Amino acid sequence: MRKTVRVDLPGRAYEVRIGTGLIEEAGAQIAPLLTRPKVAVISDATVAHLHLSALEKGLAGAGIEMSALTLPAGEATKSWGPLEQTVGWLLDQKVERGDLVVAFGGGVIGDLVGFAAAILRRGVRFVQIPTSLLAQVDSSVGGKTGINASQGKNLIGAFHQPSLVLADVDVLGTLTPRDFLAGYGEVVKYGLLGDAEFFDWLEEQGPALAAGDVPARVEAVRRSVQMKADIVTRDETEQGDRALLNLGHTFGHALEAATGYSDRLLHGEGVAIGCALAFELSARMGLCSQESPSRVRAHLKTMGMKTDLADISGDLPDATGLLALMGQDKKVVQGQLRFVLAREIGGAFVTADVAAQDVLQVLEDALRLR
Repeated sequence: MRKTVRVDLPGRAYEVRIGTGLIEEAGAQIAPLLTRPKVAVISDATVAHLHLSALEKGLAGAGIEMSALTLPAGEATKSWGPLEQTVGWLLDQKVERGDLVVAFGGGVIGDLVGFAAAILRRGVRFVQIPTSLLAQVDSSVGGKTGINASQGKNLIGAFHQPSLVLADVDVLGTLTPRDFLAGYGEVVKYGLLGDAEFFDWLEEQGPALAAGDVPARVEAVRRSVQMKADIVTRDETEQGDRALLNLGHTFGHALEAATGYSDRLLHGEGVAIGCALAFELSARMGLCSQESPSRVRAHLKTMGMKTDLADISGDLPDATGLLALMGQDKKVVQGQLRFVLAREIGGAFVTADVAAQDVLQVLEDALRLR
């Protein structure tokens, strides 16, 4: 079962191929892009243990030689040290401008390797082979690359589009339930921000999708990627519409910073909680009905996901501290924080017209329930 979504950027268009067996056929998929039969692959320890030999075999089937670097798994890898290590290793491999670098892993590897490719020799091409649901539906598409800073998440990076994305849903079967559901947080986001019918579909199909239904997984990835591709094509560098993709992220990134980018809170979990908080804020401001945040939370709870600050273990800053962390968000413009809010499910919009007191009250109410 295969689906293809085209990201139709002028002069830099590429395909996102979604389906089963794509890693087994990686050589045939990538070969037309190569100037010589050789690729440099960067992965993490978890993915390498599970899937690197299959990728090597898939590349060898088309006569493509592979060299590989394996980095530690986890959000801490999205930092200066691993970036320097990756760039140095690529230079040691004598990667040329005409060669391809392959990012083989989840969002951390995709972001890090994409940034390394962007700065290596002032830009080499790269292919994304995302191995997590989150990476397949979000971070592998659209060309955002980068690393975290102590001041906040994704504050150092570049826009650098891949040449091809291979989203093999077979690998999703090796994810832990927690990791799969963290990725599902980004899937739900697409329905909430601009496609109410997709959210309706997820309410019906979400449990089957989580249980391993392959056609449902392919369709969920396809619809998510299609929405992101349409938005990126209109607004590649986030001057307008693309900011809608940050629904839940302003809250979520602050929570990730508050938990030290640790396993206490995965990115997709932060997004899910952030979406619930964004709808709470929207309802508090009279923008949407009180039923909307309840419906969002009900679906997340049905899926067994984190929905509230009470679901995060350990200490958190107070509401003022969380608001300060939100101030480091990339969406701050002239010192003013922009939010993605909603008038209804499927009806998100970007605004800076938000009173700090409303945000503080939403956070205080959420913290009170811990």
